[in-house]
Amino acid sequence: MASVTLYTIGFTKKTAEEFFRLLETAGVKRVLDIRLNNVSQLAGFTKQPDLAFFLKRILGLPYLHMPQLAPTPEILEAYKKKQMDWATYEGRFKSLMVERHVENLVSPQLADNACLLCSEPTAEHCHRRLVAEYLQSTWSEVRVVHL
Repeated sequence: MASVTLYTIGFTKKTAEEFFRLLETAGVKRVLDIRLNNVSQLAGFTKQPDLAFFLKRILGLPYLHMPQLAPTPEILEAYKKKQMDWATYEGRFKSLMVERHVENLVSPQLADNACLLCSEPTAEHCHRRLVAEYLQSTWSEVRVVHL
């Protein structure tokens, strides 16, 4: 398997200009939206179908919504409601990725130069980092870049 460069980005606390410029500067080839809910009002420019339109019009990039790379509603809600801490959330989501065989849900070819999109401003406490690290651990030669 050839090497894969996989980007991640969160849109919260970013202007539309900053968001699109980061994708452009990095050389991202497609955006994989891994949010469970892609119609959230958190950031108007990232609400589907607007995001697909903006990505195509501004950068010529394809957009794919891949909720199978998101936590279940139960895991997400329990974490948001502080019914579980980050360590528990991380463990449950990692187990879910193993159960789902996430490495087979997205191909290295699709992931190469793609950007995993979620809402969190940084990757530290976001499932996009966990997905990227999982793919890095199951495929060979994956470089992860958090934008």
